[in-house]
Amino acid sequence: MTPDRPPSSPARLLLLEDDPAIAQTVRFLLEREGFRVDCRGWLHEARAVLAAGEVDLAILDIGLPDGSGLDLCRELRQGPLARLPVLMLSARGEELDKVLGLELGADDYLAKPFSNRELVARVRALLRRAQVPAEAPVERVPGFVVEADGSRVRFHGELLPLTRRELGLLLRLLAAPSRIHTRDSLLDAVWGQDADSSDRTVDTHVKTLRAKLRQVRPELDPIRTHRGMGYSLE
Repeated sequence: MTPDRPPSSPARLLLLEDDPAIAQTVRFLLEREGFRVDCRGWLHEARAVLAAGEVDLAILDIGLPDGSGLDLCRELRQGPLARLPVLMLSARGEELDKVLGLELGADDYLAKPFSNRELVARVRALLRRAQVPAEAPVERVPGFVVEADGSRVRFHGELLPLTRRELGLLLRLLAAPSRIHTRDSLLDAVWGQDADSSDRTVDTHVKTLRAKLRQVRPELDPIRTHRGMGYSLE
């Protein structure tokens, strides 16, 4: 969440949606709930809004006139806004599209048509989790350094560009490296009970987390998979 926003002021949302009817409906719904909504229909417009640095959450449609919201999600996860909450909004509800969005770093995925209540609930859940620091580790693991507030992790001296979910997973593993963490326990700890997630969601985020660790030390794979059980840190 943008650090300079007073706690009492409304959250600022970026809505990237090229369908005017849908955009107007979603904007009205979210503004009625007290959010400030900046609605854009083109990727280049959304990039300009994000560059201004005044967005607390992005709602991105996949199909756009000048590209895809997936492209913007990928850019966010590789830049200074890597931890910005992202909700993908798309008419395509196939599992492949959902998995691709999650692999690129989206925090949640909502297929059209959706209920107004569900959209608001998911937006509130993402904002709520963004305000709460992830659980800090209680045991040091060689190669990993966690900042005091648990907001960032370095691996062999390199700052990891983690999404909020990747950070939550890594901190959970770091907190008890010798323990085998089941997928259900990771889901509960990182996604919460109100998330529409599954074992596949955990596996997908572990995959992207591993890739970022290998970018720092290609020869190392500290996350160990225990078939039929879960994950641990070596």
